[in-house]
Amino acid sequence: MDTTHTAAPPPGPRGAALRVAVVVVAAGSGSRLGAEVPKAFVRLADRPLLAHALERAGRCPGLVRVVVVAPASHVADALALTAGVTVPTQVVAGGAERSDSVAAGLAAAGDDVDAVLVHDAARALAPPSLFAAVVAALAEGHPAVVPGLPVVDTVKEVDKHGVVVATPDRSRLRAVQTPQGFDRAVLARAHADAPPGATDDAALVERLGLPVVVVPGDPLAEKVTTPRDLAVAHAVLAGAGPR
Repeated sequence: MDTTHTAAPPPGPRGAALRVAVVVVAAGSGSRLGAEVPKAFVRLADRPLLAHALERAGRCPGLVRVVVVAPASHVADALALTAGVTVPTQVVAGGAERSDSVAAGLAAAGDDVDAVLVHDAARALAPPSLFAAVVAALAEGHPAVVPGLPVVDTVKEVDKHGVVVATPDRSRLRAVQTPQGFDRAVLARAHADAPPGATDDAALVERLGLPVVVVPGDPLAEKVTTPRDLAVAHAVLAGAGPR
């Protein structure tokens, strides 16, 4: 695993260095991928998806701690993949829902960090530059920051019968990725008030009435969900190598 040293912590809004924890969510089953192991442990080239994700997350500016949230059955396997991370790292078992897993990771991240980045292991090729962009925006004082790509297809909103009820202006739409970054206290508040089955941490912050800023995403941060996605990720590595 890459052991490149992390960049210097970015200054916060009052000049203090941000202390950052990254929570890597790796507890998904990967049923749509059709694999015999949880998705994060499916191999991409020579290593599991989780190993690729950790290599890139490990170069996040200001990083002081990494928490991996894994299926209870694969905690030991996940721990073995953290060997190359150069900051304190722990693995905790995930919950029944994604929000449960993120909450477990947030608790393990501790209250001595300023910011928490929540990242899906399935977005294994998200480059270090994307982590840096999210942290830089947090350092400007934003309580929540997410990367997103412009939506290039026309999107239709339909009712339960499949009838179109609206056509949103796609110029105002973004396909959101991870890592999503948050002021730690804000994310803790958002999860304390989370409804059952919540799947997006930024949406929980929106429920608090706080602003969520979108920074430019990266095509490399696309999520591996289906066998086709995995094939594309293989092709990316074969053609350009990791960033």
